[in-house]
Amino acid sequence: MWALRAAGLLCLLLAAGLGPCPPPALLPDTVLSPVGGNVTLHCPPGRPEPSGAVSWRLESQAGSREHVRPAGPGGSLLLLRVQLNDSGRYSCYADGCLVQSLRLLVEAEPPEPPSFSCARRSPAKDVLCEWQPQRRPSPRTRAVLWVKKWLSGDNATEQQCRYFPKAEKFTCRLRVPPSEDDTLLLVSVSVRNGAGSATSKDQVISANRVLKPDPPGSVRAEPVERAPQKLRVAWTYPPSWDPRFYRLHFQVRYRAERSHSYTEVDQLRDVSLVLHDAWQGARHRVQVRALEEFGHGSWSEWSQEAVGTPWADPSDVQLQTDAYGSQFPSDYEFYGETFTAPLGCPGSSTEGETGPADGDGSAVPLSTFLVTGGSLLLGIALLAGILVRYRKKWRRGPLGQGKASGVHHALVPLAPPSPTSPLSEAPLLSPPASPGSSGCPGSPGSQDFGPFDVTNMDYLLVPQ
Repeated sequence: MWALRAAGLLCLLLAAGLGPCPPPALLPDTVLSPVGGNVTLHCPPGRPEPSGAVSWRLESQAGSREHVRPAGPGGSLLLLRVQLNDSGRYSCYADGCLVQSLRLLVEAEPPEPPSFSCARRSPAKDVLCEWQPQRRPSPRTRAVLWVKKWLSGDNATEQQCRYFPKAEKFTCRLRVPPSEDDTLLLVSVSVRNGAGSATSKDQVISANRVLKPDPPGSVRAEPVERAPQKLRVAWTYPPSWDPRFYRLHFQVRYRAERSHSYTEVDQLRDVSLVLHDAWQGARHRVQVRALEEFGHGSWSEWSQEAVGTPWADPSDVQLQTDAYGSQFPSDYEFYGETFTAPLGCPGSSTEGETGPADGDGSAVPLSTFLVTGGSLLLGIALLAGILVRYRKKWRRGPLGQGKASGVHHALVPLAPPSPTSPLSEAPLLSPPASPGSSGCPGSPGSQDFGPFDVTNMDYLLVPQ
């Protein structure tokens, strides 16, 4: 038992020779045991067995009552496979009088080797070395940061570390003078509890090497008035960085929500930027990170995303998608249930017309749009057919006969009938000349009707 307790109090030497971990301070009446171990408490240890009846009592955590346990041979108390809830103060009584009181501390498993990292949030801040153990440490767990100058014979210094239950991590604070910002330091961490100890690997750091600013704050992405392809991005210095004495330069990355790749803008000194290649009408996501102005240390983490959309004219007719833009493909759904008709298309209202649509491009059923277009095409086809039909008819003579080429005909006025002849016997038109007649007066086979020859009926007939 004593050998086990002595082994639990020792600490391993650091690999860099920074010195052993100091043993935990124990009170004389304290007994340590790992979880699952067997513990024997003597009443009193190293003394003769008290006369009379011996009993053991465990004080409860709340102090409201006591648990009485009978003593074993020689007045001792044997505890098998103790657990964390077996910790407490055990008191030995003989004939009702207190003889001995011992405190039992049951520790969990030995601590795991810490894997820590050091960072400095600002040149005016201390260096913080932190790590988060995988399991919650016991209340008696202690951690120490050992520091010495690299490649020097100086003795190592000790910096106590603190555990923060809410953050569930250990933090060690290291103060570095401004004149030693570039000095290389050898650091290591030692952790111990009642069940054992563990040490970390050595790390070589400097205050400037571990400088890492916090992310910029209050990132905003706002539209620019009357600029549909611009966004104004603005941010502020992190609260942990004092811009009056130390400066930062920034990097901005942004993308449209439809895109999966970022565009980055580097070497920014100001806390604002105007993007000139934003996608019109698209939501954009923007992030900013910071680095010390002379390049010391590393970049901060990216800030939280800010979302913004470029300016859009409220008086413009807003379609469901930008069908005519060159930046996006058309997203019209021709096979959907509705179709948004632009201004001037069938189904949209115009000045001086009335209808179900208003001037902002209301939705019209697709069937109405198709029927209207089909009717318009059918009417155009019928009109074209009528024009072609009448054009052919105008070029033809009556009853399908064409005009004789090279023959000229003159109009013959109708002479009133002679008073001596009845109206029924006066022909209105002269009969056509026979093919063999010459058309001259007095020639055989011809009739002389005066100076006019009426043989062309086309002049008297109007095409129907």
